[in-house]
Amino acid sequence: MSARNRGPPLPVKGGAHVGLPQPPLQESPFARGLGGMPHPSLFKEMRESHYSLGGGPRQPPSHSAIIKEHLAAQHDEIQALLVDNQRFAATHVALRQELEVAQYELQRDDNFARSFHAEKELQMREFYEKSVKTEHELHAVNAMRAELMQVHMDIKELTALRQDLTAQVQMMTQDLSRITSDLQKIPAIKAEIEGLRREMEQTRAAIEHEKKAFAESFEHGKVMENKLISMAREMEKLRAELANAEKRAHAAAAAAVGNPGVSYNANYGNPELGYQGNPYSGSYSVMPSNSLHQASSLLYCLAAPLSFSVVSKAMKSLGSRSTFAPTSTEGYPQYGTGPGAWGSYDSQRAQGPYDAQRAQPPR
Repeated sequence: MSARNRGPPLPVKGGAHVGLPQPPLQESPFARGLGGMPHPSLFKEMRESHYSLGGGPRQPPSHSAIIKEHLAAQHDEIQALLVDNQRFAATHVALRQELEVAQYELQRDDNFARSFHAEKELQMREFYEKSVKTEHELHAVNAMRAELMQVHMDIKELTALRQDLTAQVQMMTQDLSRITSDLQKIPAIKAEIEGLRREMEQTRAAIEHEKKAFAESFEHGKVMENKLISMAREMEKLRAELANAEKRAHAAAAAAVGNPGVSYNANYGNPELGYQGNPYSGSYSVMPSNSLHQASSLLYCLAAPLSFSVVSKAMKSLGSRSTFAPTSTEGYPQYGTGPGAWGSYDSQRAQGPYDAQRAQPPR
């Protein structure tokens, strides 16, 4: 071990470390060689062999010789101890140097390990930062991809919206052209509206005139209705008088039948009986009937401007109150209370020149 690494330590790559103690360059005098001082027993053997060379029995040494020998032996032992001490000191120095070299190497290795660890840590930190940055860039790329897809969708929507707006603009252009053409027709439409307004004014004036005429006709109809009512009353009186005359005629006929000497008139159709003829003319029943017919005709002529309902009610009241019945129906017109007499005549009169709608009162 004492022979290892006796030279100066090799410099570390990059220069010597600052602050580290350099090993001493001086070597111990006992560091190299075949060994140290011989053992004291060897000295004793050498002395015994030296004294035994003379031959013969040995003489006991003297006291001074013994002391000298003893001192020489102590001196030799002291020298041996000194040599051992020097050797141990040299070994200690060598070991101390080796320890310093080992400590230096350990410190250098530790510094190198620390620097290497720091470099590795720095590289790992750089790699981590690069990975984080790459991850952020990847997320940003994904976000940019999603944003790009959204932009594409927005472009499609805007394209569709532009097409829709283009179609709307075309429709509005067509509407504008149509409205322009309609605006050119406004003067003709205004003239037509003015003509319609004039016609409406004329129609309104005609309606007002018709209302006035209808009011006058309505008043005239009221007067005629009153006249018809009075005439109906007079006809009732005439019918009552005719009924009384008929009763008197029947009474006279019954009195004539009771007299056998009196011959009857041929009007009764019995030649065997000699009744006297009817003192009243055979047209007694016809005359009232003709008078009634003339009165009815007069009533319709007078009631022509009146309403159809008023005339119908008046004639129905006259027909329901009539009690006259002729004895014979030959040669007489069919006037009376039948359903077809007055009704048919009324319907014919309703279809005449008088309009029933004009008979309604003004609103």
